[in-house]
Amino acid sequence: MFAAILSNDPSPDLDQALRQAGVRPIPVQDAAGIVDQEPDEGWSLAVVEFAGDPTIGLALARRIHDEGIAPVLLCAPRTKTTMLADAVCDDFVLVPIDIDELTVRITRLIHRHDTVADEVIVFKELSLNLATYQATLGSEPIDLTFMEYELLRFFATHPTRVWSREQLLSRVWGYDYFGGARTVDVHVRRLRAKLGEERASWITTVRSVGYRFG
Repeated sequence: MFAAILSNDPSPDLDQALRQAGVRPIPVQDAAGIVDQEPDEGWSLAVVEFAGDPTIGLALARRIHDEGIAPVLLCAPRTKTTMLADAVCDDFVLVPIDIDELTVRITRLIHRHDTVADEVIVFKELSLNLATYQATLGSEPIDLTFMEYELLRFFATHPTRVWSREQLLSRVWGYDYFGGARTVDVHVRRLRAKLGEERASWITTVRSVGYRFG
């Protein structure tokens, strides 16, 4: 496991504590380093140490957290715990570090992050978060109704296969919806509009049958 230490000069105590917890620390000084220094296995964790001025570390932590790159752990002395209230993080430990506590927190953070990652469906530039019902295209959110989201989720989890309107009604709506097959056509039309002209072709009409995604 590799941890990005978001600090210009991480303390030897933090370095040693992470190594004892089974994590290899790599100091990262700026946003470019998050990409350039990332190991082949990817970042398991990002750690911010509240030593000196943690401003840069906190800014990098926010980026890593928002982009879902890795879970963020803050390491703060008791005299600076008030700063934790405004910090973006997934968990924190207090200095002096207890190795057993650090190991447990890291294990739980990584497990939780991996579980959430399994709840995100990605198709090309499209990302669907099953836990939050958020949809993004590239970095832009898509405003979808509940049933538009459900239909797009179904399409994205069953790409290339052709589905009839009746099958989509049954699998997505869950029953013979009173709106009939036209309901599917209306939702497909809306999805195509929200995906945009360049990506509308992701949903293909198969004449006399239904629709195919991908």
